[in-house]
Amino acid sequence: MQISLNNTVYPGLSAMQVGQDRVDQAATQLASPATEVAGRSQSSDFQLERLRSVDRPQRSDMATNVVELTQGRIQVQAGARVEKASDEMLGTLIDTFA
Repeated sequence: MQISLNNTVYPGLSAMQVGQDRVDQAATQLASPATEVAGRSQSSDFQLERLRSVDRPQRSDMATNVVELTQGRIQVQAGARVEKASDEMLGTLIDTFA
């Protein structure tokens, strides 16, 4: 019986990498000075500026980035669990056939 490490290791590592990329991107956007702060004054000037910005690229808001951070963390944790299960299964197969 031949066991390919790509089939047993890759899915978990891939999920962990995608989750880490998501966390990195969200953290970068949160640290960016262009991030919109929800606590700003709702003055008429600010509202007017928001209306004018419809044609501009949308700035990410803080809540979306925090959600992205949480999703990335959960995705990395899920990838780690897949890796752990894969490792345990591979160990069981080796013990069975050894």
